[in-house]
Amino acid sequence: MAESYEKPQRFKLATRALRHRNYRLYFFGMFISFIGTWMQSVAQSWLVYRLTGSEWLLGLVGFAGQIPIFLLVPFGGVMADRYNRHRILMVTQTLSLLQALALALLTLTQHIQVGTVVGLAFTLGVINALDLPTRQSFLAELVGKDDLMNAIALNSSMVNGSRIVGPAIAGLLLAWLGEGMCFLINAISYVAVIAGLMMMTAVPRRDDQVKGSTWTALKEGFDYVRTTAPVRALLLLLALVSICGLPYIILMPIFADKILHGGASALGLMLGSAGIGSLAAALLLASRQQVQGLGRVVAFSVAAFGSLLIAFAFSHSLLLSTILLAPMGFSIMLQMSGSNTLLQAMVDDRLRGRMMSFFSMSLMGMAPFGSLLAGAIARWISAPKTLMMGGALCLGGALIFSLRLPHLRRSAIPLMPPEELTSNQ
Repeated sequence: MAESYEKPQRFKLATRALRHRNYRLYFFGMFISFIGTWMQSVAQSWLVYRLTGSEWLLGLVGFAGQIPIFLLVPFGGVMADRYNRHRILMVTQTLSLLQALALALLTLTQHIQVGTVVGLAFTLGVINALDLPTRQSFLAELVGKDDLMNAIALNSSMVNGSRIVGPAIAGLLLAWLGEGMCFLINAISYVAVIAGLMMMTAVPRRDDQVKGSTWTALKEGFDYVRTTAPVRALLLLLALVSICGLPYIILMPIFADKILHGGASALGLMLGSAGIGSLAAALLLASRQQVQGLGRVVAFSVAAFGSLLIAFAFSHSLLLSTILLAPMGFSIMLQMSGSNTLLQAMVDDRLRGRMMSFFSMSLMGMAPFGSLLAGAIARWISAPKTLMMGGALCLGGALIFSLRLPHLRRSAIPLMPPEELTSNQ
C-alpha cells in the first residue's frame, strides 16, 4: 500500500510545474510544435544529402542555420530582458511558421535548390536567435521560482519526447510522401503553440526590465560571465561539446546510408533512439528538487558522451549503433539540462534573459563551427574518424572540468538562493 501511494506522489512531484495553467498551455503547444521541428530537421538533412550526396554541404546547411545564433543571440537576450517576452514569442513563432511554409511550398512544387535551403536555414537561425533566450527566460514568468527547476526539466522532457516522435514520423513520410510533407506538417504544428500563447491569461509585467543602451546591457551580461567562474566553466564546457560532439547529428545521414546501409528509415530510427535516451534523462532530472550533485552529474555526463561517441564511430551494425545512441542521448541531455538548471539557479532575475542567450550561444551558437568543421574533416578523413576525434576532445574537457569542480563549487554556493545554500552542487 505504501509503495502504491508513493508512485502517485512521485509523479505529482515530477510534474508539479504543470499545475500552472499558462505553463500547461505552453508545454503542450510546444510539444506539438517540436514534433514538427524535428520532422523538418530530419527531412532537411535528407533533402540536402539526396540532392548532393555531399558531406561538405550537409555541414554548410548546419552552419547556415546556426551561425545567426552565435552572432545575434546576445541581442536576443537583451530583448528578452527589456521587452514583453510573451509578445516576442508570438512574433518569433509566427515567423517560424512562415519559414516552414515557404520551405514546404518550394519543395512540393519541385522548385527547391540547395542554395534556397541554405537561405531558409539562415532565416530560421535569425528567428531562433531571438526566440531561444526568450523561451528559456519566459519559464520563470510562467511558474515562478519555486517550480522553475521542474519546468526546465519538463521542458527538456517535452523537447526530447518530440525528438522520439518527430524523427520516427519523418522516417516513414520521407519514404512515402517525401520531404515536402514533413515541412508542411511542421508549418501546421506552429498553430498549436501560437494558439496556446493566445489563450494564456495575462502574464504580469516584470519590474526588472533592463534600462539603458543595448551595448551597456550587453557589456553587463558579458562582464558577469567573465567574472563568475562557475558560470564561465559551465558555458565553456557546453561550447566544447557543441563544437566537438554535437556535429554527430549533422553527419548522421552519412552513417545511415554509406556505413550502415539503412537509408531514411534508419536515420529516423537512430535519431529516435537518441531521443529516448534524452527523454529518460530529462524525466530523471524532473524528479529532483535541488541542485545538489548537478556539478558532478555534468562532468560525468560529458565523459560518458565522449566515450560513447567513440564507440559509435567504430560500429558498423545498425542494431549496435541504434542501441549506443540511447545512452548518448541520455548523457548529453544530463549535461544540457543540468547546466541550464545550475545557471538559472545562480543568475539574478534581472540578467536571466542575457544569461540564457549565453547558454544558447554556447550550446547552439558554437554548433555552426562544429558543423562546418565536421563536414570538412569528414570529407578529408571520413565521418567515423571525425567522431572519434570529437569524442576524445569531450573526454579531455570533462577531465579538466572535474579537476576544477571543488573550486567551482565553493564559488557557486554564494550565488545560490538561500534554500540551496546547504546543497553540494
